[in-house]
Amino acid sequence: MIPNRLFIRNRANLAAQLPPKSIAVFTANEPMPRNGDEFYPFRQQSDFFYLTGINEENAFLLIAPDYPDESLREVLFIEPYDEVKATWQGEMLDVRQASEISGVKTVKGSDAFYSVLNDIAFSSYGDNIFLNSYEYPKYECAVGTIQQRFVKKIKELYPMHQYGRTAPILNALRMIKSDDEITITQQACDITSKAFRRCLKTVKPDMFEYEVQAEIEYIFKQNNATGHAYAPIIAGGKNACCLHYSKNQSQLHDGDLLLFDIGCEYKNYSSDLSRTIPVNGKFTERQKQCYSAVLRVMKEITKLYRPGGCINEINETTHRLMEQEMIQLGLFTEEDVKHQDPNKPLERKYLMHGMSHHIGLDVHDSIDKFKSFEPGMILTCEPGIYIREEGIGIRIENDLLITEGEPINLFEGLPVEIEEIEAAMQR
Repeated sequence: MIPNRLFIRNRANLAAQLPPKSIAVFTANEPMPRNGDEFYPFRQQSDFFYLTGINEENAFLLIAPDYPDESLREVLFIEPYDEVKATWQGEMLDVRQASEISGVKTVKGSDAFYSVLNDIAFSSYGDNIFLNSYEYPKYECAVGTIQQRFVKKIKELYPMHQYGRTAPILNALRMIKSDDEITITQQACDITSKAFRRCLKTVKPDMFEYEVQAEIEYIFKQNNATGHAYAPIIAGGKNACCLHYSKNQSQLHDGDLLLFDIGCEYKNYSSDLSRTIPVNGKFTERQKQCYSAVLRVMKEITKLYRPGGCINEINETTHRLMEQEMIQLGLFTEEDVKHQDPNKPLERKYLMHGMSHHIGLDVHDSIDKFKSFEPGMILTCEPGIYIREEGIGIRIENDLLITEGEPINLFEGLPVEIEEIEAAMQR
């Protein structure tokens, strides 16, 4: 179990940034329908988990730092006990357990949420109501969420109140990981490392991508991971040139490369690893040239993961370095670069994604690509090259912890050099 000091501290940090006479309210996730009468496995909304550690539906959290009744400054509401539900689905969380997990002293049934909120909102200590939403610049989803419905309902109940957003506060807090979060993330990376090492021993020509995925999932489950942090990419040959390829149905061919982009989720925290290996255990000369180019750039940009650096700098530096590597690989010439369309650089044909993102409770965690790195941040480092006409797709990715000095690679010791990969596959 995660020590509840993490959630106690997270709530205190949020409360400290709320203006006077404010309330912050949160709702847990709801089950997602799959088909028929089936639901997808439950996953808690990340901010709710960050503040409570509770992995249950039908729950609410209320934070009112200035309210005179200290017992109501933090209240967690959980689903009341239902004997029928417990019989069919398993034991339900009780008040004592919820308090122990979250560190919240006052725990009530969720049926009491709106009456408690009403008392505080209509007092002189609840002028501002802060609501939660998922705010990520590249995220689009046509499906309405329980959080969106919750926001709408609260605004209908209290139309004359002032409203604020918790997302900017929580996004900034979540970027800096505590020691507990770093420990959990390292554990997630260790499990993912075990899965990749197993693949080094088992991958061979004529296997199918889904068989490789099964090897990975076996290790995840064996080590008590809750599953994948994102849809795994197991991409052989030309499939690796599709950046978010996830069908994982093709057969692996002798002479092809196999690109992994995988990461387990452990205690709701993510890991994110990319490696590229030869299906038959030996890189061809051309594959070595391309792989070495990406690895050289990765080593160079890793030096930039220090306090004061930023994602935007990582991206700009990588594209500049990869352009020179692509010239050496014969993909285009210096002369071609001089005459290229400035709005359509030649190198973008072969490298079209960003090189870094924060990871945490979400694999693409809260992000500000212009914000300077600070100790405690965990970010990916993931340059690549994709030459569709040659059926070559290569990405190499580590998760790096920012410190006062050199970054710490959370996948330290995992094979990445050509010789290491080939040796591991021959064994």
